[in-house]
Amino acid sequence: MKTLEKVSDFAGKYMAIIALAVAIIALIIPGPVHSALPTSWVNTLLGIVMFGMGMTLKLSDFKVVFTKPKAVIVGICSQFIVMPLLAFLLVTIFQLPTELAVGVILVGCCPGGTSSNVMTYLSKGDVALSVGMTACTTIMAPVVTPALVLLLAGQSIDVSYVSMLMSIVQVVLVPIVLGFIINAIAPKVSEVFGKVLPLISVVAISLIIMAVVSANAAKLMTSGLLIIAVVMLHNVLGYAFGYGVGRVLGLSKAQMRTLSIEVGMQNSGLATSLALTHFATMPLAAVPGTVFSVWHNISGAVYANILARTAEKKEAAPAAANAKAAANA
Repeated sequence: MKTLEKVSDFAGKYMAIIALAVAIIALIIPGPVHSALPTSWVNTLLGIVMFGMGMTLKLSDFKVVFTKPKAVIVGICSQFIVMPLLAFLLVTIFQLPTELAVGVILVGCCPGGTSSNVMTYLSKGDVALSVGMTACTTIMAPVVTPALVLLLAGQSIDVSYVSMLMSIVQVVLVPIVLGFIINAIAPKVSEVFGKVLPLISVVAISLIIMAVVSANAAKLMTSGLLIIAVVMLHNVLGYAFGYGVGRVLGLSKAQMRTLSIEVGMQNSGLATSLALTHFATMPLAAVPGTVFSVWHNISGAVYANILARTAEKKEAAPAAANAKAAANA
């Protein structure tokens, strides 16, 4: 078990490198990868990730809604208003073809990503707030995400609100609720399971990346740079907006770091799943979510490290000043 825990810790720590590596493998040998990993597996793999997330949740995680309501409300509004609008603006400015535009809008309309909690911890942010915000936006997603997609993309393509709602319930809400129930009635099982959760999540997300990249390898080679540019902008602008709005509203430094990461990181696995399920005639629609899965693990790790170093410097400054004052006294 200890060996598994070490492997799990390693996988969680180096998720960004693993995600990039499996994407490259899928690009180099798409045929064998696609044969072994058909895109029909994506929903099941996402369900596994969501089940794992549910097993980490407790009722106490939702207390943050009442103890820090301003930060939670701002985070939810930013997630479900700013990020979808940013996605819409970017696809308009870059004049993306319909398939790619739908994929980017799907990413923008999804709830917070499960990786955001880890990145918040690494950035010395407010982990309780991060977990609470991710849980809230994920639970709201079955109702809110299809409505946003219908609003922003419904004029270009057919969007079935009800069928999309049911998809999110099946691959997100049901697994999370099952995991939550197991955690409530058998906490020891969840505790043991939780030690290998990073490994399970990394494997599942990596397989999703490989499945979608291998299925779209040829098209990625021709339009990949454009997709990467749009995804990077969407992600980085989300970080910037989250931090900026937190500063304007007078949130604490830890809350500002948390809000920035929560707003900037989306549940790209869900975006990929929805694209494959509801826009199967437009295979490229699944690509932005996959690119985001790779990119946000890289950007999140780098950004969290920068935030953590900044926090350490600011914490060290008063301590050094106090030590100097004491020495001079």
